[in-house]
Amino acid sequence: MSNAREQKTLYKQQSKSEKQHQNSLTVLPRCEAGISYRPERSKASLQRMSSEAVYWLGNETLRVSAALFAENRRRLCSGLKNKDGVVPRSVVVLQGGEQKQRFCTDTDLLFRQESFFHWAFGVTEPDCFGAIDVDSGKSILFVPKLPESYATWMGEIFPKEHFKEKYAVDEVQYVCDRGQNTDSGSICREASFEGISGFQVNNTLLHPLNAVSVRRWSTGQNERASLSLPVSVLSRLTKTDMELEVLRYTNKISSEAHKMIMKHVKPGMKEYEMESLFQHYCYTKGGMRHTSYTCICGTGNNSSILHYGHAGAPNEKTIVDGDITTATPRTSPAPSRLTAGSPDQRNVYEAVLKSSRAVMAAIKPGVKWTEMHRLADRVHLEELLRLGLLSGTVDAMMEVHLGAVFMPHGLGHLLGIDVHDGTERVNEPGLKSLRMGRLVQERMVLTVEPGIYFINHLLDQALSNPKQSCFINGADDIAVTADGIELLTCVPRTVEEIETFMADSEKTFSPVVSSQK
Repeated sequence: MSNAREQKTLYKQQSKSEKQHQNSLTVLPRCEAGISYRPERSKASLQRMSSEAVYWLGNETLRVSAALFAENRRRLCSGLKNKDGVVPRSVVVLQGGEQKQRFCTDTDLLFRQESFFHWAFGVTEPDCFGAIDVDSGKSILFVPKLPESYATWMGEIFPKEHFKEKYAVDEVQYVCDRGQNTDSGSICREASFEGISGFQVNNTLLHPLNAVSVRRWSTGQNERASLSLPVSVLSRLTKTDMELEVLRYTNKISSEAHKMIMKHVKPGMKEYEMESLFQHYCYTKGGMRHTSYTCICGTGNNSSILHYGHAGAPNEKTIVDGDITTATPRTSPAPSRLTAGSPDQRNVYEAVLKSSRAVMAAIKPGVKWTEMHRLADRVHLEELLRLGLLSGTVDAMMEVHLGAVFMPHGLGHLLGIDVHDGTERVNEPGLKSLRMGRLVQERMVLTVEPGIYFINHLLDQALSNPKQSCFINGADDIAVTADGIELLTCVPRTVEEIETFMADSEKTFSPVVSSQK
């Protein structure tokens, strides 16, 4: 069985009669509503066609036009046409995710589509492939040919025409008509199928390279850094208007879910109850069956665990009065007032808030993301020095990268279909955990999540009382505009806003939709 999670392979088919003319095939992954693209059609014509194919779960959930995915396919083809090595008559082939079972049982795991296939096609069903002609933009969807027993156990078996109308692609064929894929790699590896010997393989254009020269990030030049990224990833670095609208909607739903948790959390609850409330709200109000990552619902000293909530630490602590709580991963107090807890909690919280605002005020196209991380470090160290927790000069602390002791993670990362949408590690002292190193561009969507942690094994002197182990993190999602940012996250941030919001059970919080420099 093939694992299609990240298979992206470019094949160049060699004609027996005309070796000078070669066809090309490219394998990638999935999407959630597709529409055909033909080069002779205008953008307006494409949008009219896409209005007939809309992904919608009813009620107040977002309607996603199929034009979003058609535009992504167009951008991918455009990027490939500008790359050396792509010959005429090339075809991109994307492999979608496969339905998996739990170990040796017949119980299905909850299916989530492969991200690249989702970005390009918008298909919700598993075990599909998609093909895009680079020259013409023609789109072909390959769906499984289901056995008759499927109708008994799983529901109606739809004809090919159903999928053509549902996803607005040019053509639909059965997967078995293409040749069975037998690749079993879970990372980006070359696909293998019957008849592959008739193709000449070129694996450098769409397939993420195994060795990425992250030292290029220190130059601050995107054009050099781009050489280490495949076209499939580069196409996802910036967002279209339609993608931004989807991200605004998802941020709205998750922000409302956070505020609902803030209203309901109280001493005596379990951490997993916060996780349950968050997932319930997102599914009920937004039709979101999946969360972008495992919920982090740490309280008290669990808040200092960066990726708490995993199977070994499954959000199981009882919440007590005075706990600082994190919920995926916005920080808020368990009592209604931060002033009701330790003064240190409020001081450190406001230090993180100050660094977040400093970074967001500085972000605009052309700035180095590494410098934004260092700006957050500097503000943290200045505030810790002011509070008497450190001694010396901030410049001396920056030279020895002391900020990484208190913020061991990166400032933020690209955001999109995946929570880490295009990870790029930076090979510079103090920045090893930063997941984005290029210059900020307009239409990038990034997280801004500075934090101050007091983690025992990262400190020279261990904290004698585990209750003093503290973590404050403020995570916001932003879209980069031409002259600043648009703030996508809509939750109370200042101490005064939080206390006012928590104290009045009937009061709603009016979000700030945008914030520009």
